[in-house]
Amino acid sequence: MSRKYCISISCCCFFFTLFILSAASYAAHPLITDDTGTQGKGNYQVEINAESGYDRETEDAEDTEDGVTVKETGLEAAGILSYGITDSIDIVFGVPYQWNKAWEDGDMTSDYDGISDMSLELKWRFYEAEGFGLALKPGVTLPTGKEEKGLGNGRISSGLTFITTKEIGPWAFHLNLAYTHNGYKLEEDRDANRKDIWHVSLASEVEVVRDLTAVANMGIEKNPDKTSHVDPAFVLGGFVYSITDDLDIDFGYKAGLNKPETDYSILAGTAYRF
Repeated sequence: MSRKYCISISCCCFFFTLFILSAASYAAHPLITDDTGTQGKGNYQVEINAESGYDRETEDAEDTEDGVTVKETGLEAAGILSYGITDSIDIVFGVPYQWNKAWEDGDMTSDYDGISDMSLELKWRFYEAEGFGLALKPGVTLPTGKEEKGLGNGRISSGLTFITTKEIGPWAFHLNLAYTHNGYKLEEDRDANRKDIWHVSLASEVEVVRDLTAVANMGIEKNPDKTSHVDPAFVLGGFVYSITDDLDIDFGYKAGLNKPETDYSILAGTAYRF
């Protein structure tokens, strides 16, 4: 496999991971893990979230002893609208926009931006009793991004997430088990990426002072890169501040626990309910 092809796979996996973690709707952003909470019948929530990621690796190269240093940066802003169809069912629509850049030994090799694949999800909380809840969240991503620029898959992808939430005093704990099937239009994407991806993550929340909640998150998912057998894992910490009962702002920091995961990401967002 050529050095250029290996580097292009690395870039695609970085941008794919950033997209997956940013485009979908989450519990209380900046968490990656969703909870079983819904908006309630007739209620809306609007979120504006952003994530900026940085990754630096030295790729092995056949023609050099030291290898090639590859640096990648990605920024994504996403608008997410949730609506309560019933008290226990939400429909969620997300529109992400990406800015992606990559360098090899200091020379820029790619610089793309644009709308990536939009998401449409349905969250159904089918059980709730004594602080314990269960929910299912099926969803699809629509091929609205330009796949030739690495901004989308080019075909519809689908997934399903099983969600649990348990509240114990001031604490809340969330577990997600997810599966995603990715469709790819470009042959090079089909050759480079796995179609079937699993994801496992655990999160916790606790109100440390009035209106200020500390959040923590960790997770792992199947590496989409067919050439790698190491699955990216992350840890995340952050805060959510409730300005009013209907308006939150948040901040988080996500760090990679192994080489395939993005080195670090900064997350920030706001949510308004009405």
